[in-house]
Amino acid sequence: MTDGKTDLGRRGLLLGLGAAGLGGALASPALAATEQSVTQAPLAQPSTEAISPYGLHQAGIVTPRPAHGLFASFAVLVRDKDEFEKLMRRLGERIEVLTKGGPVPELDPKLPPFDSGLLGPVISPDALTITLSLGASFFDSRDWLAAHKPAKLQRMTSFPNDALVAEDCHGDLGVQICANSSDSVIHALRDLIKNIPDQMVLKWKVEGSVPVLPAAADGKAENARNFLGFRDGSANPDPADHAMMDRMLWVSAPDEPAWAKNGSYQAVRVIRNFVERWDRTALGEQERIFGRMKMNGAPMDNPHGSESDVPDYAKDPEGKVTRLTAHIRLANDRTAAHQENLILRRPFNYSLGVTKSGQLDQGLLFIAYQADLEAGFITVQNRLNGEPLEEYIKPVGGGYFFALPGFEAGSFPASQLIASL
Repeated sequence: MTDGKTDLGRRGLLLGLGAAGLGGALASPALAATEQSVTQAPLAQPSTEAISPYGLHQAGIVTPRPAHGLFASFAVLVRDKDEFEKLMRRLGERIEVLTKGGPVPELDPKLPPFDSGLLGPVISPDALTITLSLGASFFDSRDWLAAHKPAKLQRMTSFPNDALVAEDCHGDLGVQICANSSDSVIHALRDLIKNIPDQMVLKWKVEGSVPVLPAAADGKAENARNFLGFRDGSANPDPADHAMMDRMLWVSAPDEPAWAKNGSYQAVRVIRNFVERWDRTALGEQERIFGRMKMNGAPMDNPHGSESDVPDYAKDPEGKVTRLTAHIRLANDRTAAHQENLILRRPFNYSLGVTKSGQLDQGLLFIAYQADLEAGFITVQNRLNGEPLEEYIKPVGGGYFFALPGFEAGSFPASQLIASL
């Protein structure tokens, strides 16, 4: 417990750090999304780049993906609306401070330091985004929230190829943190844990990264490669297409609670790759499994093209060129009906060490957003059940969450939900 003076003093320090932020211009997530696609390999960015946390939608969804990302799941300790609002205001305050950056206040050395010091005496914005989401358990375990649960939000169940580890699944609160450096990502996570230990307890987390590539001579951006060596996200929808995003990404359906408008369903999957087995598989077989050429990402029916070329399945109905069981064909058959099943991928590669059997523990931190979880990820994954790629991958964790709508300066995350209670 703290008295009013102590609370005011801490708040002053927090506001002081925010006010002392670096003077670089803030870039809105929507504006940044027009410059680079979500899954394109990140370009080297200045560490002073700041991304505004404010807007109709949360930053970190259509915002261009930087080199490093993390997903952390928390158990939330709130008993009523007032405690929930307190948590969200505290999270909003930390997000504002961390994404703006600035000098770290100096405290009495007899006290714990204000900051971990991981980034030194000045916190760089470093293109940091923090995206908050709520899991089904957050609503299901609280009678006063149950009626306000997003219509399609559910607990993730196992698919046939899954080997889910219970302690690495689900959660009340999801926190996606992205930045140009791994230090900025970890710094932000530690800041949240330090400042809000009484209301959120870390359950599981996975860190990942994607390779940073120089800009191509012709100006074309490439999608980053996953740990299987293939470019990931070649068919990702264009986040700069606002009409498409409104249709397939942002919640606005009449069967959803009004507060959820402009939020998005989030599917998180921790997918282990059996890289040793994959590396001993013939190149041609690897390409047939994916349905793309490994080096340039081109579809099988245009092997000397580029990853942006669209395969023509109508000319290959029997799958003689691109197998009917190829990953890209099952995931997106390129028919008009599939427009209802689009998802926006935002993945990162992870490497956690060595398994007990002496194999590399590497894989994909898969994160995808969509307006309808059932029509999006769940439908696509059901199409992929039994695909040849399953011999080389094994989902082991993750969960489904609902990414909150955005918030404006002077407000806080989940304000729309709290106002509806």
